[in-house]
Amino acid sequence: MPQPPVRVGINSAAPYLIMWLVGVRNVNLDRHCLESFGVSDRHPVNPRAPRQSITLPAEDPPLAWYLCALPHPWDWSKNAHLPFEYAEGHQWEGPAMVRGLKVTLENARPVTGWGEQSIPAWARKRDSWRYRTCRNWQFAWWLRTNREAPDAPPSTWQPPEDPNAPQQLTFP
Repeated sequence: MPQPPVRVGINSAAPYLIMWLVGVRNVNLDRHCLESFGVSDRHPVNPRAPRQSITLPAEDPPLAWYLCALPHPWDWSKNAHLPFEYAEGHQWEGPAMVRGLKVTLENARPVTGWGEQSIPAWARKRDSWRYRTCRNWQFAWWLRTNREAPDAPPSTWQPPEDPNAPQQLTFP
């Protein structure tokens, strides 16, 4: 018997400039924003639709799905983020980290417990404001640590043998 699909309902009270939903299968810790999720499954969403419903297949689920929305006019503090994972029979309703974007999940649950604390102290680029404050990069680090997320090609990232040593990256 096939697994029931994930249903995502998105209700936005304010217009969004950009909105995307991806299924994360690997990470690229050399990049931030959407690129930190490497090669991911893209699912169409409309940033201007006040209400929409998306059905995601449950077969071969990714490590997690990630919903991100940037408001118009742009205001970093009002960016919406919601990572969630397949969980048959679960239902959830709430905001995507900010008021104004309400999400309902069916057969899925939000992933919690991630944030800036997910980034190891020895991580290269941790001191960069652009990376450290990027919620996508924070969640990519959470996936690496908690779900052993593989590297996206062509990254050659490896954890340092000594966590206190500076990290060296090589590219093919």
